[in-house]
Amino acid sequence: MKPPRRLNIVSEEESFVEMANIGVDPVGIKLMAPKMRHLNLKIEGLICPQANILKQEMLSAGGDAAVSKDVIIGGTDTTDVIVFGTEKQLSNVIKKLNMQPFNLKKVASAIKTAIDNIYRKEVILEVRKQRLVLGKRTLIMGVLNITPDSFYDGGRYFKKVNAVKRALQMAEDGAHIIDVGGESSRPGSKPVPLKEELKRVVPVVKEVAKKSDALISVDTTKAAVAQQAIDAGADIINDISAMRFDPGMAAVCAKSKIGVILMHMRGTPATMQMDVKYDDVISDIFNHLSERVSFAVKAGIKRERIAIDPGIGFGKSPEGNLRIINRLSEFKTIGRPIALGASRKSLIGKTLGLDVKDRLEGTIATVVAGILNGAHIVRVHDVKEARMAATMADAIRNEIVNCKMQNAK
Repeated sequence: MKPPRRLNIVSEEESFVEMANIGVDPVGIKLMAPKMRHLNLKIEGLICPQANILKQEMLSAGGDAAVSKDVIIGGTDTTDVIVFGTEKQLSNVIKKLNMQPFNLKKVASAIKTAIDNIYRKEVILEVRKQRLVLGKRTLIMGVLNITPDSFYDGGRYFKKVNAVKRALQMAEDGAHIIDVGGESSRPGSKPVPLKEELKRVVPVVKEVAKKSDALISVDTTKAAVAQQAIDAGADIINDISAMRFDPGMAAVCAKSKIGVILMHMRGTPATMQMDVKYDDVISDIFNHLSERVSFAVKAGIKRERIAIDPGIGFGKSPEGNLRIINRLSEFKTIGRPIALGASRKSLIGKTLGLDVKDRLEGTIATVVAGILNGAHIVRVHDVKEARMAATMADAIRNEIVNCKMQNAK
């Protein structure tokens, strides 16, 4: 006998391959595959009767559920719950919860949606008239700051001619999206007047739209800037406030039928780094982004037009930022494409002890780690290098299943 080896099964294909490799009957493979994929799901804010029934049903199915000790002694009205079991066990519990009182049908639906999102191979992002299928190929979003004070390239592309030239170069280097920003969001930065932001952004968007087939994203929190940018040819609005700063933003995006990226940020750029302590940074970001996606949908924005961004550097400590990248896959349960922007940011500088101009290698590490943990879009300054890294990361992520499936046939 040889030593036991852990199998890291995270998809249906991988479970099929491993069983086929040892000669399991195809019918048996289909029956056993859901038993090979283990899940840990955290559900916050259940009332005690819901939590107790959920725990009982998980135990009866062969799994389990962790609840607060106060549930047992009646010391709380609500509790967070962590359920853990195989996909098969959870599927059986979902069926039983649908027959239970205390609105457990809603809990069952939420668990099913989460599982579907976790194992979804592809996710759709609609931008204007394009329908992007994400999951196998990572999109590169090139950063174009038309500002005098951005933390890395501030002032370099402030003139229109330089900005357009840079956009075209990024497109040639492999950028699928050009992200145009006319207002710096570096820690401590102040808002730019509407007239000035329009003056910076709109002419560049109009010129790039004429000369390039790359998608154009505009990084703004102002509805008026969004509207004029869309009229000039923008395909996506990248709002770091997740539509909190301007009450008119959601209506503009809904009417224009463009893509939107909703980001998590605590406070404003001027104040965000004053408080970077969280009880649970992942939980805070997850709940915020879930709520903002729901807000956008209620405002008339089609769910398929929404992407999310956990906001690296926006009101987080270096340790918090590293934790986000490490646990990025947890945001997959929201069911929307994940954008990640860690390019040359301070978490790299503080981790490696490097100035912003020397953070390329650290950036590439965040790109690869982000992709392998579930990022669909990476926002970067160094497009050519990031494109090559992303292509390699995509190959690693996709090859494992594709090649083994071919060998198993």
